[in-house]
Amino acid sequence: MESSKLDVLKQVAAGIVAQFGAQCEVLIGEVHTKETQQTLVHIENGHLSGYQEGDTLSLPPQDKLGECHIVWEPDGKIIRTTAQPIYSAKGKIAALVTINHDVTGLMMLQHDVNELLEVHEQEEKAQESTNITDVLEELIEQSVALVGKPVSMMNKEDKIRAIQFLDQHGAFLVTKSGGKVSKYFGISKYTLYSYIDANKEEESEE
Repeated sequence: MESSKLDVLKQVAAGIVAQFGAQCEVLIGEVHTKETQQTLVHIENGHLSGYQEGDTLSLPPQDKLGECHIVWEPDGKIIRTTAQPIYSAKGKIAALVTINHDVTGLMMLQHDVNELLEVHEQEEKAQESTNITDVLEELIEQSVALVGKPVSMMNKEDKIRAIQFLDQHGAFLVTKSGGKVSKYFGISKYTLYSYIDANKEEESEE
């Protein structure tokens, strides 16, 4: 990458971090010829991902480039991320500017405000997807959003509520979903199924 172009991207990255503060980081990656990998050439405020300059990373899927989406980290952090491609004169991706913003605190604040105002949102239905793995991931994201807390801060009742949501929306019809869900929520498969059974007992009593 030409040094002049990199200098411009560095200035943009610095401006983004200045705007959004300590919970935001910006990664600048130089894309390799085959457009399948990137080498990180500059990082602003890189404490969120832990990456360092010189690291080589795979590029996100083409359909994710330029779009903002939410990533639910295993440690409970909720990251709002956007990977913006920078194209060369030949129309190929020359660089990638990735913005990561830790919105965990904002999500919790939103939950607290909703409770204070007694605003109860309806549970979102799982979006249709041709990839069954995507369906399960979307349902897990929705269950966490319903509770309004990252997994690391959930108590037993919160986890039961999230898992009951998954059960009601058919998540456990997906092959091997039990193992993935129990790992995500940090519980054993035995505990997972006890939560599911408890939900079914409550429904039968009604």
